Amino acid sequence: MSNPARIWSFIATDSPPSEFVRSLQKHTVGGCGRLAVLLWSRNVRDPNALPGFLDWRQYRPTGPFEFADEMQRAVRRLTQAIEGSERVAIWGDFDADGVTATSVLWDGLGQFFDREASLKEPRDRQLTYVIPNRFTDSHGLNRRGLQALADDKISLVVTCDTGSTNLEELAFAQELGIDVIVTDHHTLPEVRPPVVSIVNPRYFPEDHPLYSLSGVAVAYKLVEALYEALPEIPQQPLEHLLDLVAIGLIADLVELRGDCRYLAQRGIEQLQKQLVNSTRPGLAQLLQLCKRTGDRPTDISFGIGPRINAVSRIHGDASFCVELLTSRDEVRCKQLAGDAELANARRKELQNRVTNQVKAKLAACDLSTTCVIVLSDPQWEVGVLGLVAGQIAQEYGRPTILLCEEVTGERPMARGSARSIDRIDLYRLVKSQAHLLDRFGGHPFAAGLSLPVENLHLFAEAIDRELAQQLGGTIELASEISIDLTVTVSELGKDLFKELKCLEPCGMGNPPPRLLVRDCWFENVWNKNIKDRTGRKVRYIRTGFELWDKTVEKGFPGVWWEHYQDELPNGRCDAIVELDFNTYDKRYEVRLIDVRLVIDRPTVEIAKPSTFQIFDWRQISEIPHPHPPLLQSCPSSWGQLQRWFRQVRKDAIEMQGFALAYSEPEVVAPEALWQQLVGIAKYLSRTGKVVTKQQFYDKLNLSDRTLEIGFSALRSIGFTVDFSRDKIRVFQSEESNRTIDRYVTSFFFEAIREEQFRRHYFSTVSTSILRSSIAY
Repeated sequence: MSNPARIWSFIATDSPPSEFVRSLQKHTVGGCGRLAVLLWSRNVRDPNALPGFLDWRQYRPTGPFEFADEMQRAVRRLTQAIEGSERVAIWGDFDADGVTATSVLWDGLGQFFDREASLKEPRDRQLTYVIPNRFTDSHGLNRRGLQALADDKISLVVTCDTGSTNLEELAFAQELGIDVIVTDHHTLPEVRPPVVSIVNPRYFPEDHPLYSLSGVAVAYKLVEALYEALPEIPQQPLEHLLDLVAIGLIADLVELRGDCRYLAQRGIEQLQKQLVNSTRPGLAQLLQLCKRTGDRPTDISFGIGPRINAVSRIHGDASFCVELLTSRDEVRCKQLAGDAELANARRKELQNRVTNQVKAKLAACDLSTTCVIVLSDPQWEVGVLGLVAGQIAQEYGRPTILLCEEVTGERPMARGSARSIDRIDLYRLVKSQAHLLDRFGGHPFAAGLSLPVENLHLFAEAIDRELAQQLGGTIELASEISIDLTVTVSELGKDLFKELKCLEPCGMGNPPPRLLVRDCWFENVWNKNIKDRTGRKVRYIRTGFELWDKTVEKGFPGVWWEHYQDELPNGRCDAIVELDFNTYDKRYEVRLIDVRLVIDRPTVEIAKPSTFQIFDWRQISEIPHPHPPLLQSCPSSWGQLQRWFRQVRKDAIEMQGFALAYSEPEVVAPEALWQQLVGIAKYLSRTGKVVTKQQFYDKLNLSDRTLEIGFSALRSIGFTVDFSRDKIRVFQSEESNRTIDRYVTSFFFEAIREEQFRRHYFSTVSTSILRSSIAY
């Protein structure tokens, strides 16, 4: 089956008030009408915040000791290690965020610890680092590596971009006598691990300026705190680390707001200096190889970031990337940058090959009955599965899990990656089948996992059924593209580019503007395979074209990555593009995102509210008046939430949101609920009374699905449950007092536990996830 069309939604917004536009004009040069519309639609509406948003010099950053006791404990322990000449190890990760975080600590802590001992005597170094192998170790701490550090007389480990949930490994480190400082930004454990300190922005509320920090930014905050505590020791300025911070922030796709935006802005300014006055020859070499100048966030997301990530995807071991980013040896850096470039070319080839194989498998699937795509193959390269899964999820509009089957140890295992789409919390979805897995971890939009091959079929069926139940039994999935502005081809170019560039750095929460060009067509279309640095062709397609409409007499250049020229339709089209500047060819061009023929244009196009808010009043005892629509009953599924929203959609959009006004339901033991259900059934049978479904739901606080399972259990022990429209009658036969088989009630008990788990999730889930999950 071919991949479904993606939904195009227009971001609807009121015109910004004239006072806002006048305030914006004070801080920009040239036209700002469209910029004002975009800022207003993205809820950047405070005139006092505009200077800091547009220029980092006007922003007031948050200090590192905002992390309070956790940061103070970390600084005290590092100071003790410095004074005692202890041996310290940095434990990082193999992706771009983890590698740059390791590099920040290597350079930053290197100002306080001796790391320059002879390579012949590495044990003489005070500071060392560990990067796990993607293929053999996976993410996080591991016992084997910790034991090796203990044998090497390491007394303190500082993690970066990892460690928060490695509870067993952290306990093992404690047994070995190793103190651990965790710096991380991933999900916090329910119980604080046995560590010296855990510096993690997830402790902050979602609107805190530090909440969105990535692993490299948290590591930077630790170094910043040490610079403030011991200012007389460092010889290098702290800001020399900011180019590394920007790379990790942008490559990790975190929300660039608050201090994240500030650090990224400063880091990009530092990065573009590398081609003129290089302090990091490795970065200069990477910029030259990817034909970028370092002044744009896309130079990271499409240039440096993929090359760093490619090393572990192809080789497994990314340790040399830290040397590439921190060494001052130009000859060595040129060699390492070349290795990264070749790895990236190989990554593109593998990604293209696996993508084609996945699509071939999907062609034989009936996606009309599929909620979650789960595929495996022993020949797939595990290093590129996350990239392919993300691409497939967006194209086919379904969460996608791709796995490589391999024999490791006693039994075959399947290992791979999962990627989600809007409105689907992938982490919770995978966690619901944790009993079938060996290991898993991640966040709502991405996860890594492994499981025995023998469980694969059961896992695929169970996770598909789980999402179908969350969606209320309907399969209405599709990826969505939000459109910011409608333009003509004649408007594309320097002036529009300069205006839109004020939004940069773009990323999660502030994506690159998507532009709709109507009634256009393509000419001078061509495609070719790209080449690696040795001149060898790589099977990775780029299609070039000229974009035309009736407003121009000359076409505007563009490119469509990973598509062939015959995929561009003939005739009049609507196209969604992003405007870019090609520093290599010194020209403005568009990057094609999606295209459809005008005749396929839907009669009704979706307008998506831009300022829709979800107010979190779950802990408020008195609801303010007036108020938006209130969700007062804790939902137990996304489908239930969506059905409620459809009922109040008009009022919610008029008031620009709704409020969560429920508390977490009391957890009642499944056995007690079963006894209560049986007691109600006996009472109704004895009295002959008739009740409604709603009365049952209100009494037991169970969903329709769980209650149906309970009714089935009643029938199995001799009760008759009769439905007549919304009325329920219960009759008791003479056999209904027979001994209850535990197998009969186990399904009901499991359904109750699952519903209670879901209600707990919805009682704590962040409003940002809910907002992205509502289909407007």
